[in-house]
Amino acid sequence: MCALEAGKRGRKVLVLDHAKKPGSKILISGGGSCNFANYYVEPENFICSNPHFCKSAINRYTQWDIIEFINRHNISFHEREHGQLFCDGKASQIVDALMLDCKQVGVVFEFGSEIEEIIRFDSSFVVKSSNKKYESESLVVATGGLSIPNIGASPFGYKIAEQFNIPIISPKAGLVPLTLHNQDKERFSDLSGIAVDATVGLKDVSFRENVLFTHRGLSGPAILQLSSYWNPGETVEIDLLP
Repeated sequence: MCALEAGKRGRKVLVLDHAKKPGSKILISGGGSCNFANYYVEPENFICSNPHFCKSAINRYTQWDIIEFINRHNISFHEREHGQLFCDGKASQIVDALMLDCKQVGVVFEFGSEIEEIIRFDSSFVVKSSNKKYESESLVVATGGLSIPNIGASPFGYKIAEQFNIPIISPKAGLVPLTLHNQDKERFSDLSGIAVDATVGLKDVSFRENVLFTHRGLSGPAILQLSSYWNPGETVEIDLLP
């Protein structure tokens, strides 16, 4: 999306990607249907040490902007619980739409390109990749987090931040399942695959949605939401009859 917007402004844009194809995380999101937006997006829905950043980011690109993009490409979608929006078809529709728009404004992609070094000069950046060396006036580093290594997630973004002395908040897992101790896994093993409406909470926050029992622990929307607030050692309260 950043490359697309830069291209619309007449900038010459090159995207270097170590992956072999675009949009790996988009393709697996929402169980392959891509939960691309939500009707109800507010700054309070995000965890950030600077809440004013959330306000600015959301105001500059709203859920209605992404919905307009989806409609313009004739991608049908539907609403699920809590305003969640999913494609009726496959997530690949969104990847194809993004690539088409980028192509129309002249964005060039180079896949399978490993970044080896970034050097900053007074008025430009030099990027050395496994294929070539490039120089540009502006550089955007868009790497995502560490959550899914098997689709290419890596600490590359953190290393670049350290190189340029950009402060880093210690990363922690968020929107992830919770793993049970071995004795509890055995105790609840017969429930694996069952989802129930429940309320899960910590001292200051709670969520009511489905909780899914898995062979490793607990998952489902309620657990994934709560995981962003949980710290090791804290007690999670679960009400299976809310």
